[in-house]
Amino acid sequence: MKFISWNVNGLRAAAGKGFADIFKELDADFFCLQETKMQAGQLDLQFDGYQSFWNYADKKGYSGTAIFTRHTPLSVTYGIGIDEHDHEGRVITLEMEDFYLITAYVPNSQDGLKRLDYRMKWEDDFRNYLLELDKKKPVIVCGDLNVAHKEIDLKNPKTNRMNPGFTDQEREKFTALLDSGFTDSFRFFFPDLEGAYSWWSYRFQARAKNTGWRIDYFVVSNRLAERMESAAILNEIMGSDHCPVELTLK
Repeated sequence: MKFISWNVNGLRAAAGKGFADIFKELDADFFCLQETKMQAGQLDLQFDGYQSFWNYADKKGYSGTAIFTRHTPLSVTYGIGIDEHDHEGRVITLEMEDFYLITAYVPNSQDGLKRLDYRMKWEDDFRNYLLELDKKKPVIVCGDLNVAHKEIDLKNPKTNRMNPGFTDQEREKFTALLDSGFTDSFRFFFPDLEGAYSWWSYRFQARAKNTGWRIDYFVVSNRLAERMESAAILNEIMGSDHCPVELTLK
């Protein structure tokens, strides 16, 4: 069973850069998107054999998530049930027969860390949401989690320390998530691999130089780890400042 997650940084823009061909080529069971930057009705994008579910931000051209699935879910929920967090289209949860699949676009702490306090509240509430689901059945959470966990996860850790996405506080929250019963799928297979990034700035030829960050993840309940066959960062795929990430399960 194949899962793909991709921050497309504007789905309408990605659609003009070959998104449909990439979608078909990757041939996933579940294809999760973040930062669609759309409202309902702005783009008619459907694929044969897939159902799609969309969560739009109240604010136009901002945030937003989607999931395309070949498998009909038992239920679908949008957001995490906390009004403070549920107006930006950041979370979709599919309940499947033997797991929950969550796509998430985690809030950025922003320049000057002006949203860091909010981000800390989000982290605690989102972790609690995942733990409540995990009591019922295993969880697969994917998406742009907007944090490089360890120094190995970005090109220039020293100069980026305490910048958005690499603050001590954000990294500690990711550690807390893993410590509460979850596995970072990519590091499960590649614990020491350097230079493996999923996002590059559009400036300074960052992608050509591979001056990047690994901020896109598949994180799974520990008891699903034995079902994982592979994890990958598909850094050859263009169309966004992020590349897709992949997980396969038995």
